[in-house]
Parts: sequence; C-alpha cells; structure tokens
Amino acid sequence: MTHHDYHLAAEAGTFEIGGNLTVNRLGFGAMRLTGSRVWDDSAEPEDREGAKRVLRRVLELGINFIDTADFYGPEANENLIREALHPYPEDLLVATKGGAVLYESGGWSTDGRPEHLRKACEASLKRLGLEQIDLYQFHIPDPDVPYEESIGALAELESEGKIRHIGISNVTLAQLETARRIVPVASVQNRYSIAHRDDDDLVDACERDGIAFLPYHPLATGDLAKLGGPLGEIAARHDALAGQVALAWLLHRSPVIVPIPGTSSVDHLEENVAAASISLGETDMQILDAA
Repeated sequence: MTHHDYHLAAEAGTFEIGGNLTVNRLGFGAMRLTGSRVWDDSAEPEDREGAKRVLRRVLELGINFIDTADFYGPEANENLIREALHPYPEDLLVATKGGAVLYESGGWSTDGRPEHLRKACEASLKRLGLEQIDLYQFHIPDPDVPYEESIGALAELESEGKIRHIGISNVTLAQLETARRIVPVASVQNRYSIAHRDDDDLVDACERDGIAFLPYHPLATGDLAKLGGPLGEIAARHDALAGQVALAWLLHRSPVIVPIPGTSSVDHLEENVAAASISLGETDMQILDAA
C-alpha cells in the first residue's frame, strides 16, 4: 500500500480554511526543500531542480495547500515556490509566516513588532508574486511584544487586503483565545503527532470552532513504532509504513486537521499521499488513541 495510485485519495476529504478556501486535507510543508541548511542565513537547496520537481509533483498528486515561511532559508523557500509554480493554479493556497528572524552570525530570534510584521508580509508578497496572501501566519509569539500588538498588526494588513485570512502558530489555548478577541483566526499551526499529543485541548478547541489545525512534524512516531509496538502491528495489517499510519491517525483524529508533512524526495512525497487512502477502523483508532 506504500504507493497507492499516486493521487490524493478522496477519502481524506477537504476543509474550508477561513470558511471559503477549500483545501484537500493533506498539505505540503515546504521547509525541507531548502535542504539541511534551512536555518542557515544563506540556505539554498542542494539540488534546486530536484526541489522544483518535488513542488510540481505536489500539484500533480492533488495537493493544493503549501505551507512555507520567510524564515526558511531565509527567503529561499518562498523564492523557490514562486520559481517552480508561478503563475499559481487558481485552487492552490500558498500559506506563509512572519515573526521569526535569522541572524547572519547564526541563531534566530522572534520579532513580533508590528513594524517588522508589516515589512515581513510585504516582502513575502513580493517574493511569492502575490497581491494577497490567502493565509498569513504569525510564526511564534514574541515574549518582548504583547501578543495583542502582533495580532493587531496582522488585523491591519488584513483590512488593507494584503492578507485574506490570519493564522497563528506555536501557541497556547490562551493565546488562541486572545487572538480571536481581535480577529477571526482561520488556522493554528503547532507541533502535534501520534507521538506528541500535548495540544489535544487545542485540537478540540479548533474542532469546536471550525478552525483548521495544521500539525507540523506530523510523521513523528516515537516509541510507538518500535518492533512489536501498536503502530507497527497496525501498519502491517494495512500493508503500510508506520509513518503512513501516523498520518492516517491524524486525518481520523479530527476533521479540522490538515497535516503538512514535508520532504525533499518525490518517493517520500508519494508515500505520504498514499497514507490518505488508509482507512483506520474503530479498533485501530482505539488502540492508537490509547497508545
């Protein structure tokens, strides 16, 4: 079952981000395309043509949601997406983020100042070749800037038409509530997987309120994939890989979850897409939920 027929299965369903942007419920996280130097201040893909091939294959496979950030590279990731896919198909949603910065000397920091977010958003618009970013996400809360101020800056950009929908990332439930008092929040992007479920409460809150939950590191399996473990057993039963079952679990966990696994390999991308056709039964889900 590892490679299905190379197209995103209808079983995965769709989700309407912000109530009006329909995406298939398996997206693509573009971060890894920038290569092993993604945190470098001058990262470029080791194989630029190969990275562009992956992006084109993403669309061929039926994925219409790509997640990136100005921070990846920095800038290189957004440039690559434009180079490979512009002019974009009408149904493609390219989401990006602002609010984190890399230093030339190495290391990174948060920057949630309104003036930085404005500059970051405008630069992303240019790099991606867009007049409006469909989903712009505040990358990470800045401890030196009140969260309300950062979100307020995005609200302004939305009212100017530069952003269509606002998302937030790396947040607590309290920060989601704070943001929602200021703007409608279309998505939350946090680390979440079968092996890392600390944000169950956030997933439930998003499901209750129709907010997309975009788990990053969705393929993490931890000890569950160990020989004789529950994940391995269920994977064997479905003639699948542990990582595919981990993705299938996310798709079954909540209808608002849109996983965004990333890879720089076409083969791995096809494996991920095949996971959408795995139908986990009630018993499978009970075993995995309890694991």
